[in-house]
Amino acid sequence: MSKTLKTVLIIVGIVIVLAAMFVKPYNKMVQKDEGCSKAWANVENAYQRRLDLIPNLVKTVQGAADYEKGTLTEVIEARSKATSVQVDPSNLTEESIAKFQAAQDQLSSALSRLMVVVERYPELKANQNFLELQAELAGTENRIAVERGKFNETVNDYNSYIRKFPNNIIAGMFNFDKKGYFKATEGADKAPDVEFNFN
Repeated sequence: MSKTLKTVLIIVGIVIVLAAMFVKPYNKMVQKDEGCSKAWANVENAYQRRLDLIPNLVKTVQGAADYEKGTLTEVIEARSKATSVQVDPSNLTEESIAKFQAAQDQLSSALSRLMVVVERYPELKANQNFLELQAELAGTENRIAVERGKFNETVNDYNSYIRKFPNNIIAGMFNFDKKGYFKATEGADKAPDVEFNFN
């Protein structure tokens, strides 16, 4: 075998080994990145379910609680704001998720106030349509919590993978950036003060 052929074979061998070293981690990063996009789509789907329930809830409450227009307006405005905040799955940064979460938290807060107001209306608490919507909303809130947890797990897996050596080199070369997490709402780590009056 000639010296030139040996050199060519060695170079080809080195190129194949280097390509193999890059291809497998790169493909794994693509797979994990797609997993994050899928998990985000599931989060959005759960939130969309809540958004879809709100108009029916508002109509049901409107009919029975004529005097609570301010609370209903808050819910409608918070829903509108929540629908206007969109996050591009290819840009799941801490900032974009925090902005999305803030809009959703405002809606959650407005819905909580609405449910407190409803307590003053016995006819609403006996309304079968309202009870079904309330149960669906509670189920949807549970789904949201589950999907957010799954999203954070998927992001953790992705972030850990792209930060390990030598994957971090490949991630840097191909712009696989760290993704953001959902974080607990501020103050969620503190137990509420509960006072009981036994007078």
